[in-house]
Amino acid sequence: PSCRRYVAGGRCKSTARLEGKVVIITGANTGIGKETARDLAQRGKCARVIIACRDIAKGEAAASEIRAETGNQQVIVKKLDLADTKSIREFAEKFLAEEKELHILINNAGVMLCPYSKTADGFEMHLGVNHLGHFLLTFLLLERLKQSAPARIVNVSSLAHHGGRIRFHDLHGEKSYHRGLAYCHSKLANVLFTRELARRLQGNCVTANALHPGSVYSELVRHSFVMTWLWKIFSFFLKTPCEGAQTSIYCAVAEELDSVTGQYFSDCQPAYVSPRGRDDETAKKLWSVSCELLGIQWD
Repeated sequence: PSCRRYVAGGRCKSTARLEGKVVIITGANTGIGKETARDLAQRGKCARVIIACRDIAKGEAAASEIRAETGNQQVIVKKLDLADTKSIREFAEKFLAEEKELHILINNAGVMLCPYSKTADGFEMHLGVNHLGHFLLTFLLLERLKQSAPARIVNVSSLAHHGGRIRFHDLHGEKSYHRGLAYCHSKLANVLFTRELARRLQGNCVTANALHPGSVYSELVRHSFVMTWLWKIFSFFLKTPCEGAQTSIYCAVAEELDSVTGQYFSDCQPAYVSPRGRDDETAKKLWSVSCELLGIQWD
């Protein structure tokens, strides 16, 4: 029915091939990450699709399903725990030793509505995984992306960024914490990171764009009983993971985005960014604070 078509939203129409290209997708063992991996793996038997995730068993199950379906044997699983900077550094070190190129990095993994908790490094979980983990991963892989240019960085954000603000006085939610807002704050951080990253990468043939996948029926709400229940009731009005993956795929492959950078998309088209998401001063400050927290120098 047309209502269902409306819910499904935009589709990526690009038929771009990825023969010989190397792709990393974080959190691709489930949900939209898995569907993104499936689609990209279909775009060439020699496209290397690396599923970077915390749960290796789930990752292997997803990879073997995708290999069987697409005939692409280059779908590989690597361990990556974004809640632990040691794991992120180990992942990057191994990747750089094994792979000479990287053409597409999709920062897809995320946590949502977690009860208050901290990462191995003492960061609030939403900020730590959704923003700082991907910030560090991108930093560690950036030279390889530049060497492989043209290359793309795709950050999965959310419409929820409209409800976020960067609370520099209480980044880790120690003074006050609300799990819904913590998610919103981290998604705003994704938008600001993308904006500043794109600005810094100008002239390098490496683009950075962010996106809202839509409201997707996935495991992302598993930390909330109420949301899990609502998601089941309203599943007809939610995108399937395959529909939710379309904008990620679009940002990764669409030919018309070859030189488009620093933008935010939804349903495979440019979308409205909140005023806070367009604040260059906040973006710059968040960048330097993130570097400080991670103990890196990224100029």
